[in-house]
Amino acid sequence: MPKLERIYLDHAASAPIHSAAKMAFMEGMDRWANPSSPHLDGRDARALMENARTRMKEALNWDGDIIITGGASEAINMVFNRAKVDRYIVSPMEHDAVLRAGKGSAVLAVDLDGNIVAESVKRALASEAAGESKALVAVQSVNNETGLVQDLDRIGSIVRDTGGVFFADCAQSAGKIPLPDADFISISGHKFGGPPGVGALLVRDLALIEATGGQEKGYRTGTENLPAVLSMAAALETSKSWLERAADLRGHLDKAIKAAGGEIVAEHSKRIETISGYRMPGVAASAQLIQFDMAGISVSAGSACSSGTLKASHVLTAMGWDEKAAGEVVRVSIGPETSRAHIYRFLEVWQSMFARAKQNAGAAA
Repeated sequence: MPKLERIYLDHAASAPIHSAAKMAFMEGMDRWANPSSPHLDGRDARALMENARTRMKEALNWDGDIIITGGASEAINMVFNRAKVDRYIVSPMEHDAVLRAGKGSAVLAVDLDGNIVAESVKRALASEAAGESKALVAVQSVNNETGLVQDLDRIGSIVRDTGGVFFADCAQSAGKIPLPDADFISISGHKFGGPPGVGALLVRDLALIEATGGQEKGYRTGTENLPAVLSMAAALETSKSWLERAADLRGHLDKAIKAAGGEIVAEHSKRIETISGYRMPGVAASAQLIQFDMAGISVSAGSACSSGTLKASHVLTAMGWDEKAAGEVVRVSIGPETSRAHIYRFLEVWQSMFARAKQNAGAAA
């Protein structure tokens, strides 16, 4: 029996490592010296490290500092534990890593399409209980479950006008769309074709965060992971022309799912081309995942970091979805190698699954 060729539509969880990133990683393995060592080998490694940092700044069009981390989650925790602010305000749509780090923070309001309500930002910043305290507002650039793109230009402007600090989690958007004008930005290498286990915290002004000593100008301890940093820089420099094709594929998916009786999450909001949430009414996401997997298709329900529990999505409930409807949504995320044939196969399985569910429901009535 021939081996089933799998179709990977879960790039928002982790993207395959780009070939250029693999080559850069191997280069780093050959230059194994500690970049903090003062001898010639260490100085050579340091030069490569700083060159990679400069290339990342250029690729991201970022003129602030870059602190290398073990991933976006570490960068997020650095902000919530060490930013020089008095209080935190978060969006209810944030990744679990932000909600865990910011537990107890004030929470913003969103409309039924998932967009942050600007007035709620103003109210949170002007809270009487806040007094003259400095606040940090954390809002995700692109939602990891729905693909919704927040209007960070508007939100950032409100935060700056009050003297607040603005933090944007850009794990899903870095390397795909321009970065926002924020004080802190978190990115993750494995979301854009780099290796897992490396990311960065982009900082507009290092005076905004407490130093701890050690490496990274004293803002992170531990020997720098040179191979991973070189790989991440190379991934950021790869061509983004595939995003035009992703927009076409996502449009085809949207049209077919809706025509078949499904629902598109955040349909009326601006969404990135690479991530979509689709509801199959009457069919639990857990059942869908099993059947898609058996058909050789990898998708997810909500964010991969929490989908193992298959609990109701806090993102969808924040948007007003009831628990049953929220539990019928799967996430499809597209990558550079996704083809039209992959999308056709996904739709074939989706439509067949939905037709069987409706037939079974009719027979049971």
